Amino acid sequence: MHIGLDFDNTIVSYDALFHKVALEGGWITNDVPVSKVSVRDHLRSMGKESVWTEMQGYVYGARMDEALAYPQVLDCLYGVRERGIKVSIVSHKTRHPFLGEPYDLHAAAGHWIDLYLKDAKGPLVQPDQVYFELTKESKVKRIADIGCTVYVDDLPEILNANGFPENTHKILFDPDGHHLQQNLPRACNWVEVHQQLESQWVTAA
Repeated sequence: MHIGLDFDNTIVSYDALFHKVALEGGWITNDVPVSKVSVRDHLRSMGKESVWTEMQGYVYGARMDEALAYPQVLDCLYGVRERGIKVSIVSHKTRHPFLGEPYDLHAAAGHWIDLYLKDAKGPLVQPDQVYFELTKESKVKRIADIGCTVYVDDLPEILNANGFPENTHKILFDPDGHHLQQNLPRACNWVEVHQQLESQWVTAA
């Protein structure tokens, strides 16, 4: 069995960090909900698309270490490691932001993984199993090439993409219920992800 995981908005939650940075910049007030989508929608409604674009580069670059893992991510990965199951991170991420400072977004994400996805026994995802792809197409190809038998992502467009391997079990991570209309196996939190993974490794056994 080989579990593949998306990174942004699947392993890492940015809701609190985007809200914090937007407050620091004076672009929102406290009444805007603590949600990345809410911050984005507020800025767009104010005609500040460029602010939103630059903020993304800043958060994913300079402030990346402040981002939080979703609750129960580590518990799930501990369970995966205890079973000796291979796990990879396959993410679609540009190398540098579209606007603002030219942060190395791959290096920032890699540093976050080094900081948070490990314990005294070592890394929860081996460094040579972390892939940051520049395009969505190359991400889907990587999922196929490395032979993921299960893949978890927050974007239906990845799970439904042309070329996504037919025999890979899909799990749509949808904590805010944005994709209820999708005909995909869904998980609202990492407890549910873990439960679905358990059902897959029982089947695989």
